[in-house]
Amino acid sequence: LQLLMTSSGTFGVWLYTLLERILIPTGLHHFVYGPFIFGPAVIDGGIQVAWAQNLSNFANSTLPLKELFPAGGFALHGNSKMFAAIGIALAMYKTARPEKKKIVAGLLIPATLTAVLVGITEPLEFTFLFVAPFLFAIHAVLAATMAAVMYAFGVVGNMGSGLIEIAAINWIPLFKNHSSVMFTQLAVGIAFIPVYYFVFSFFIEKFKLKTPGREDEEEEIKLYTKQDFKNKKDAKNGNVVVENAYFDQAYTFLEALGGANNIEVVNNCATRLRVTVLDETLVATDSTFRAVGAHGVVRKGKSFQIIVGLSVPQVRDCFEDLMNKELENTKNLVNA
Repeated sequence: LQLLMTSSGTFGVWLYTLLERILIPTGLHHFVYGPFIFGPAVIDGGIQVAWAQNLSNFANSTLPLKELFPAGGFALHGNSKMFAAIGIALAMYKTARPEKKKIVAGLLIPATLTAVLVGITEPLEFTFLFVAPFLFAIHAVLAATMAAVMYAFGVVGNMGSGLIEIAAINWIPLFKNHSSVMFTQLAVGIAFIPVYYFVFSFFIEKFKLKTPGREDEEEEIKLYTKQDFKNKKDAKNGNVVVENAYFDQAYTFLEALGGANNIEVVNNCATRLRVTVLDETLVATDSTFRAVGAHGVVRKGKSFQIIVGLSVPQVRDCFEDLMNKELENTKNLVNA
């Protein structure tokens, strides 16, 4: 699949972005972007490192940026976070009932700003994924098409996040000799805002979808989270045992890492739960982690990588839920 994408030019960029978006609900998108962003699918060491190492040379060169760094076509998925979010939010607002528009605007404005500025799209994406999964497939196709059009017109770079990061590591350093790339990117992205708006408005109204502001009277007006979507899927499939397995594993990991108050940062990659702790001496031995299914533990000072496997997104969700509840309970005890 990597060979197909890397050898297919614009179509390869389209296919890569399609898979990176459409696999998000499963967590398998890590296997698509990981080898490209972190290596070695197109560059040893990955696009992210190569871009940073060569940015000064790119900035000082007058050659076309696409010629200098063709691999940068596989790092355009952040554009769908910036531009798509605006069109989707406008469609949700437009299709909301008139008496609910003010509440819907209060939900959508901060969610859209978060998506545009820093690339966190969960509240918007998981809302229409929760309400109508086929909209997520449409979103993936449009996002892929946007990236492919940009690449066809010479846009490349390291654009996996929101506006702040894209500006900082693309636009500002490259503006002197490659401003045309920025203007092309903006032109294509802005052109896709009304495309998203009209497509989403059409399907929301045609299929009478219960997006925010269109719910039944007794239902709460809200944006949905990844956890809401997962709970709905588990309830539909009857995956109570699996959910408990994730919960039990996450609970043991949290305790073995010294509890919620010892956790500074938590995230994950394709197969590993990555945690930074405040006091590494509180962390248990590897055997404690292995006893509940971890394949190993990588230790480096205060940083720990627990090798979980493909279920790491679900384990991280449970881990963060448990951590937040423990911190909330501690806070309540202190206040009492």
